Amino acid sequence: MKFFLAVLSYIILSFAIAYPWHLIWFHDLYVSWGAVTRKEPIVMLGMFTMIIQGSVIAYLFPRFQKGGNPIIEGVLFSWLIGLVIWSVMGPATAAKFNIEPVATFLTYHTIFQILQFTLTGIALGLIFGRKS
Repeated sequence: MKFFLAVLSYIILSFAIAYPWHLIWFHDLYVSWGAVTRKEPIVMLGMFTMIIQGSVIAYLFPRFQKGGNPIIEGVLFSWLIGLVIWSVMGPATAAKFNIEPVATFLTYHTIFQILQFTLTGIALGLIFGRKS
């Protein structure tokens, strides 16, 4: 049950942050940088990605826990996973696509992912609690 709650929390939190961030608040900036080129996003593909990411996170976190403060462990674990995802979604994206200015794109992207994975980590800690 905790696994499914963790996956669901990742999907809900990610969607709740990603949708307004990328498609409302900063949409025009992302378009001007060249980071968004599709007029209508394929939402189902994004949801599929979040299911995969959430499943991996929910599966691995209990193996990472050491029995300390579950919120701190959740955030640290989530930041570690987030760093891997950030490297693919940030610098690697900027390296493959004509995104300018790269530094500004990476700044916004980094802030977004720090928010996303901090909230994810808090949720993991609350869902899984202290390891027995």
